[in-house]
Amino acid sequence: MAISRARKEELIALYTEQVEQSQGMIFAHYTGLSVPQMQALRQRVREVDGLAFVVKNTLLQRVLKEKAIEVPEGFLTGPMIVAFPHKDAPPVAKAFREFAKEMEEGRFKLRGAVVDGTFYDEKAVIRLAELPSREQLLAQVLATINAPATQTVGVIASGIRQVLNVLQAYVDKLEEGNKPAEAAA
Repeated sequence: MAISRARKEELIALYTEQVEQSQGMIFAHYTGLSVPQMQALRQRVREVDGLAFVVKNTLLQRVLKEKAIEVPEGFLTGPMIVAFPHKDAPPVAKAFREFAKEMEEGRFKLRGAVVDGTFYDEKAVIRLAELPSREQLLAQVLATINAPATQTVGVIASGIRQVLNVLQAYVDKLEEGNKPAEAAA
């Protein structure tokens, strides 16, 4: 079905805005998905700070060409849904990957991604989806930084504990020595 020139201009403006504001794009091919399934996918993508749109391939191709983003020839064909991650690409890729696993074979298939202006194939998108989130990476770095300090504190505390144990044993011995003297007095 043909769309009006005004609608085409709206879509081009929308795609341009999303390309400029996002960290990349994740592409998937879909067939036979119901409206509730598409809404569920869009909701998942929104939860990880992204937006997903069913795109007009020719209009998106025009925007990509304008922004000097290269995708393989013939890549944008058939029914395509594109996610635009606004913070980090891995959580959005993960949402797409999990959705693809839940769908019947061939109904939702990852096709590729563009991150930082570079195109990646389906296998790279799967690897991207397996990356830990930014928060997880920061937690790992913090744990790595804290590990030596934690170990140092443990060593110091054990040394102090040993000295306190020796002092407590000495105090106990002195108290035992004083009990017979007190009993005799």
